[in-house]
Amino acid sequence: MGINFLLLFSTAMIAGLLVFIFPAFRDKYFKLLLVFAGSYLFSITILHIIPELFDSGFSSTRMGLYILIGFLFQQILEFWSSGIEHGHIHKHQSETSKGVWTLMLGLFIHAFLEGTLLSHGTAMAEESLAVSHSHSDNTVLLGIIMHKGPAAFALAAVLSASLSKKLTIILLTIFALASPMGMFSSAFFINQGMLSKEGIGLLYGLVTGGFLHISTTIFFESSPHHKFQMNKLLVTFLAAGLAIASEYLM
Repeated sequence: MGINFLLLFSTAMIAGLLVFIFPAFRDKYFKLLLVFAGSYLFSITILHIIPELFDSGFSSTRMGLYILIGFLFQQILEFWSSGIEHGHIHKHQSETSKGVWTLMLGLFIHAFLEGTLLSHGTAMAEESLAVSHSHSDNTVLLGIIMHKGPAAFALAAVLSASLSKKLTIILLTIFALASPMGMFSSAFFINQGMLSKEGIGLLYGLVTGGFLHISTTIFFESSPHHKFQMNKLLVTFLAAGLAIASEYLM
């Protein structure tokens, strides 16, 4: 888990600091990177996460309900975070302390929950469940990393517009720690037998529903006027191809 911690934390920090180091990144590359990340996240959710959850001994009916609840819960979180999870960069009410903490609360909860999905292998072992996908969780880790990068960049861009550089970096660090904290916390509770099989299913269903919400929102918002854009289409297919390769060829 130490390597996962470093990857999750450093990705968010580096991506957020790009706002100060390479401000032109926002206009030149950010949208295409966001589309790539959204396509990959959606693809691994469909190809890897959902099939594994439905094939891991959880109740299919309840798992479907948990995923739906996660999808709707993500909508609630975005009322607080203003959609920074899927790359919204705009003037936010962060001029007030209330706005900053509301934004941070929504983002922290989302990032914390997605980190719990990386304890999935531990949960399967603890519950002695039959898992059809025996390969590592590197596919899911890569998806979370590619999602966290644009989210961290968007967060730093929004905060730096109204806060000092020092405070922006402090809040960025808190955000960067959220997913590792979720990973370690869920692994601890599972290993200690403090989280039931039903609780594990609920947790993973919530995260999966959130992934579906975020990735589909990225698709919808990348072409608001439904205009054909070859570069975005190619990036979408490239990310989907990478997800397919990671699932079936590795």
